[in-house]
Amino acid sequence: QVQLVESGGGLVQPGGSLRLSCAASGSIFSTNLVNWYRQAPGKERELVGSIFSTGYTYYTDSVKGRFTISKNNAKNTVYLQMNNLTPEDTAVYYCSARGTWGQGTLVTVSS
Repeated sequence: QVQLVESGGGLVQPGGSLRLSCAASGSIFSTNLVNWYRQAPGKERELVGSIFSTGYTYYTDSVKGRFTISKNNAKNTVYLQMNNLTPEDTAVYYCSARGTWGQGTLVTVSS
């Protein structure tokens, strides 16, 4: 079974940027939809955005214009570039594909 591993989280000041990575143990991103989710403390998990096998991307309204999802099929990796971060973006971020979830990576936006 394919495994997903997120990385790149950390502490960043408001207005800063982070790039999260989601690495797969197998070649699944070229043919499967990949979703990024996040779960803030005390809140339900929400969809941040998706990248389809074609490369088409979707974003939830709260991150449009600030977040960008991309992928490198050769490296079996999907990225979530996050710019102009706000404290409201603080959450554990997860990637998911083909029913498999990563363990999540914590993003904390604070001064």
